[in-house]
Amino acid sequence: MRQIFLLILLFIVGQWLVKALRRADASRTSARTGAGGDAGAGARTGARANGHANGSANGKPAQLAEPMIRCAQCGVHAPKSDSVLVAGQTFCSHDHAQRYATRPTGRDAR
Repeated sequence: MRQIFLLILLFIVGQWLVKALRRADASRTSARTGAGGDAGAGARTGARANGHANGSANGKPAQLAEPMIRCAQCGVHAPKSDSVLVAGQTFCSHDHAQRYATRPTGRDAR
């Protein structure tokens, strides 16, 4: 039981030490490059500091990811622009749309 407690304690101390070293490194980098430096951690947070939360430096809003559509035949998710819409169902390809249309239904499916 003591060994588990010691391992947990060592893990917590190690995490604290890593975070402290990163903070010290970031402050040293900021001091060398000036208050608004563009090196190290400052480059990662620079876009947010400029008011662009999406990281776009030119001021244009970033485009959202394309929605994914689930194929009614195989269940694979495909981009909406690549999907095929037939009779209210979406498919990943024309081949799957044809297979879905020709499958037996009702009593024939047994």
